[in-house]
Amino acid sequence: MQKMYMFIEKLILFAIRVKLFILKRCWNYSGRIYLKAIGVITAGPPMLYGYPVITLKPKSKIILGEGVVLCSDSRFTDLGVCRPVVIRTLRPGALVSIGNNTGLSGVAVCAAISVEIGSECLLGADVQIFDTDFHQVAANNRRFNKSPENVKCAPVIIENNVFIGAGSKIMKGVKIGSNSVIGAGSVVTRDIPENSIAAGNPARVLGRVC
Repeated sequence: MQKMYMFIEKLILFAIRVKLFILKRCWNYSGRIYLKAIGVITAGPPMLYGYPVITLKPKSKIILGEGVVLCSDSRFTDLGVCRPVVIRTLRPGALVSIGNNTGLSGVAVCAAISVEIGSECLLGADVQIFDTDFHQVAANNRRFNKSPENVKCAPVIIENNVFIGAGSKIMKGVKIGSNSVIGAGSVVTRDIPENSIAAGNPARVLGRVC
């Protein structure tokens, strides 16, 4: 009887592995066709775990470097994710650029002007990166007035080999220097120099990367 239970357990585990293998093949085949169809520019086929949410405004660009990984399914990342990867351009002419071999897990990226992410970056579960306030600060008609003249925006630059911890928020106008580490749950509102360790709300530099 025990041998039968062990056999059934192995059979179930094998079936799960086969299912996940088929899912990954499906995501990557159909997902890559979808990305190409909507106008995403890719240097090489990205690795997809689940389907990302991609929105492109007219005359805007989303560029993915070679070896980019977009993880939208909690079964494939240790912490799990609260949402699929979301990449959106919000205005005509906006740019989202993600460098070679950068990985995103449940990350949301929104660009009204530009968000540029370098190569070899690690963007942890549910990180949010945006270059806009989305709404005007002035009280009058804040709910509905989204005109570019009234909503503040500023480009975001994340240089190469940056590690951003889970749940962090990178706000408009921020530049994060190469090799830096941002602690989980941080709110980054100002520039972080290269080779820095920063954390907190608002994030401040706490040390240096050796």
